[in-house]
Amino acid sequence: MNTATPFARPLYVMLKPAGASCNLACDYCYYTEKRQLYRHANSCVMTEELLEKFVRQYMEVQTMPQVLFTWHGGEPLLRPLSFYRRALELQHQYARGRQVDNCLQTNGTLLTDEWCEFLRENHFLVGISIDGPEPLHDCYRHDRVGRPSFADVMRGLKLLQKHGVEWNAMATVNAANAGRPQEFYHFFRDIGCQYLQFTPVAPPHDHSVRPDQWGPFLCGVYDEWVSRDVGTVFVQTFEATLANWAGVTPGVCSLSAYCGHVAVMEFNGDVYSCDHFVFPEYRLGNICQQTLTELLYGEQQARFARMKLGGLPRQCRECRWLFACYGECPKNRTGRDCYGEPGLNYLCEGYRQFFEHFRPFAEEWLGNVEH
Repeated sequence: MNTATPFARPLYVMLKPAGASCNLACDYCYYTEKRQLYRHANSCVMTEELLEKFVRQYMEVQTMPQVLFTWHGGEPLLRPLSFYRRALELQHQYARGRQVDNCLQTNGTLLTDEWCEFLRENHFLVGISIDGPEPLHDCYRHDRVGRPSFADVMRGLKLLQKHGVEWNAMATVNAANAGRPQEFYHFFRDIGCQYLQFTPVAPPHDHSVRPDQWGPFLCGVYDEWVSRDVGTVFVQTFEATLANWAGVTPGVCSLSAYCGHVAVMEFNGDVYSCDHFVFPEYRLGNICQQTLTELLYGEQQARFARMKLGGLPRQCRECRWLFACYGECPKNRTGRDCYGEPGLNYLCEGYRQFFEHFRPFAEEWLGNVEH
């Protein structure tokens, strides 16, 4: 295996400093079940010794002048501020002149003034998980005894705004909010969100958005956005779709031609191909036994990256919208196509409706691009 000259491309590892541990128990969460993988561990938190090993290797594996650290969970704020202060010290120690940035995804309920001061002073980008206005959010996002979380999330968000922390919103689209796209979008615009990401909840998880809801939801949000907010509110799905129309690699892996450049590392150093594929068969290894270079540029991860295009059924390969979604995320390819082949995306019907609806906007901005 030749790992001496990695590809010159951005490469990211999503860190789980508290593993799958979380103070909430959202009904549709795909990650808290991963605690079962480590049910025999004495502790599910990353040690500072392992943190240093990761920071050093992560800096070494990078081929770009900018390095992004992504802190995820579970809930990453279950680790104390001292852990993140140490992480910044190590980043400075091993940066070797590179620009280092940090982003952190949180449910927002544990934020305090002290946390927000730290995040602002160190220029963290904070993603807040919130599913829309209170009745929609609280349908599925609650704590372990069933108490709703909206009020605590909004308290945390207001602290971020008070301290001038850069933030964006990450929402799921689910059975509760999928039928209310206008109310959903207006909520985020009204709370000052300038960058909105949303992702569909799909089987096998409960409370999934249906394919016949996904298309009208995307079209409904798009109609609200395009009427007044182009250039002021950035919606990741629309940005990514326009990028594909222009022939530019989008900033979201689900709509890219290839995946595999965003791995995940658990609290004990185990590295997996993707956040949505934390299963034993997708474990690449452990950074205590192999380097990140060996793991991330090895053949197993290369096979994972090829799986996206290589696993497309005939209907997708013949589809006029292939360039716009590339079959979307492999985790959602649970259906059969019109030829009976497996691998059709569960949300295909909805995406096709949206792409047709989006086409006039793309052609106005980019011209009548041939695909």
